[in-house]
Amino acid sequence: MTEFVLVAGAWLGAWAWDDVVPELRAAGHGAHAVTLSGLAEKRGVPAGQQTHVQDIVDEVERRDLRDVVLVGHSYAGIPVGQAAERIGDRLARVVFVDSSVPTDGESFVSAWWEGPAKLEAAIAANGGFWASRTAAEFEGQGLTEEQTARIVAGSTPHPGAPLAEPAVLTRPLGELPATYVKCLLDGAEPSEDVAKLLTGEHWRLVRMDTGHWPMFSQPGELARILLDASAE
Repeated sequence: MTEFVLVAGAWLGAWAWDDVVPELRAAGHGAHAVTLSGLAEKRGVPAGQQTHVQDIVDEVERRDLRDVVLVGHSYAGIPVGQAAERIGDRLARVVFVDSSVPTDGESFVSAWWEGPAKLEAAIAANGGFWASRTAAEFEGQGLTEEQTARIVAGSTPHPGAPLAEPAVLTRPLGELPATYVKCLLDGAEPSEDVAKLLTGEHWRLVRMDTGHWPMFSQPGELARILLDASAE
């Protein structure tokens, strides 16, 4: 039995996986959605980048999980990628869902596609938090109005420190057994760092014809991809 540990990206909590978890459990596997410190029901809890890594490691160790598939969406790919090397032989595979990937010494902010200064300014202007998105910012991502409203209603501002603090890796990320899920409505090709990792023997690419939040727009298809990844 595979144990899936699922971590959603910025502004979201464990609740974001509510339509995926039952599909994984119905297939006979364990599924454990994690809320990172400072978000959702953990809003107000102090958090840094390594706090988020430890949130994930603690979930695995507290439940004594084995044959673990770590799943990181969007921002959460950064702490998930670090946690993957810290859980040792408990790890079976990592699945990055349209996510950032960690680079040793670099942060989410430093790799921000519009430039770090823009994101730094946005966080500073919002009291040290990255403001949640408005409904209009989800347009073109394959979401229904109901799905968008659900995301907006459940989102909480994301603490700035975990976004700005650097990742810490002790081995090349390309050595991890990994699947990268590229959501095509959010860009046809993976970023350059991901594309380079995909040239290695341990990584493979899966494409989804949907937007950046597939746990809402196509939860059944995402669950199938996760199940397929666990069988590799």
